[in-house]
Amino acid sequence: MGAGRLDGRVALVTGGAQGIGLACGRRFAEEGARVVLADLHPDIGEAAAAALVADGLDARFLACDVTDRRRVEAVLDTCEAELGVVDLLLNNAGVALTADILTATEELYDRVMGVNLKAAFFTAQSVARRLIAAGRPGVILNMSSVNAVMNIPHLIAYNLSKGGLNQLTKNAAIALAPHRIRVCGIGPGTILTDLARNAVMSNPEALNGILSRTPLGRAGEPEEIAAIAAFLASDDASYVTGETIYADGGRLGLNYTVPVPAR
Repeated sequence: MGAGRLDGRVALVTGGAQGIGLACGRRFAEEGARVVLADLHPDIGEAAAAALVADGLDARFLACDVTDRRRVEAVLDTCEAELGVVDLLLNNAGVALTADILTATEELYDRVMGVNLKAAFFTAQSVARRLIAAGRPGVILNMSSVNAVMNIPHLIAYNLSKGGLNQLTKNAAIALAPHRIRVCGIGPGTILTDLARNAVMSNPEALNGILSRTPLGRAGEPEEIAAIAAFLASDDASYVTGETIYADGGRLGLNYTVPVPAR
């Protein structure tokens, strides 16, 4: 691989075994980073890392439940021992469980908030503390969503968690700026991960529902989110912090639905 924008960086991607996380991990590695994919699913994660290595990229997998702070610290310890201090974190692990204000249980609420917000908070805290101790600059990226500012009633806990994640991005960016640590967010719209592709592309009603509120007329690809992550992680974005970039095909600017051509 030639010189990349992220040469010499050590990148940790939570929820990195598949989907957007894996696409971002691949792009980081293509840009020269040494990448650690952390995920709950060892079989999928090991295979994902092996595929990156087979393509000549520097990647490895570590099993991690991000809600277990001891396990997160162990992963960071391993990264430091084998690669160096993590100076690029992508908080990507997340869950979206269905319930509205009337049906949500405490268990569902705690699970979604625990993975999507609490784990992101404390993983960012741990990475920032280690960077400061090492006297190193760094970048923390939080994977938000258009649902941080929009609302789908039956995803109430998810909506709340992503709204909180946006505040985490802004707050941490201000607090960590004196330490040369930038914090940014990415807010995807509908992105065609394998799961979404199977659920959407084979269902005309679901597809039309998405296209009717997407001015660009299509869903996004994981690689398009990865391109934004690589930009934000690089020195090309050296004056950007506290911001969340929305990649949603124009959805947030739309207050009405658009016609969908007959298919």
